[in-house]
Amino acid sequence: MSLARELSPYLPYLRRYARALTGDQDHGDALIGATLQALVDNPASFPRGLGPRVGLYKLFHAIWSKADGGVAAHSGAAGRTAQERLTHLTPRSRQALLLTAMEGFDNAQAAEIIGVDAVEVERLLDAALGDIDQQISTSVLIIEDEPIISMDIEEIVRELGHSVAGSAVTRDEAVAAARQRRPGLVLADIQLADGSSGIDAVKDILGFASVPVVFITAFPERLLTGERPEPTFLITKPFQRIAVKAAISQALFLNSAATVD
Repeated sequence: MSLARELSPYLPYLRRYARALTGDQDHGDALIGATLQALVDNPASFPRGLGPRVGLYKLFHAIWSKADGGVAAHSGAAGRTAQERLTHLTPRSRQALLLTAMEGFDNAQAAEIIGVDAVEVERLLDAALGDIDQQISTSVLIIEDEPIISMDIEEIVRELGHSVAGSAVTRDEAVAAARQRRPGLVLADIQLADGSSGIDAVKDILGFASVPVVFITAFPERLLTGERPEPTFLITKPFQRIAVKAAISQALFLNSAATVD
């Protein structure tokens, strides 16, 4: 099997990781483009012997850590400047957390990807979890039509020290709740109770409020094509609680950094 065929099943999930790491679809997808271009230019650069998924993420990290001209070629000088800023804003502790909690790598695989040993990954994860505990609380709007899942998300939100601004099961309810309560974060399912779309609800909300959004879906690959405007933060159903916590923390972390900057 060719290397391209081996890697293709993992590209959507690498897009998810790149977007979560940068906090932006365009910057994340530009890094994916730079990674693939590096493979085309020099196939020998692929780290063999690690398996296709670990090798792909490791090569991506080499591109990410350099934030070099390959990114500029895809996103322009402004995109490169933002990417260089975010390289410093997303430290290794958060990289380790996203790799293990959201992408499902074990500690040894995460260590290989970011270029440290497994003991260091454990230390980095402890530091990342400590950062979450220290994060400033906000209010969260939950858009989810399954009551049990909504209750589970509410519990996770409160465990993190945040408050629940409200729960909505349709697009109209979500928009009305956001107008009334002005949440600091939105967690949105894709398919809602009345057949409406969580994506459309979020588009409406972003028309009058600047707020970070985390989407939750059973079909993440449909929203990770890189061919159209797509979510930056995406969690797969059924989800692990730590994955939700990591996504919430990273979304708020990058939003706070962008606001300060």
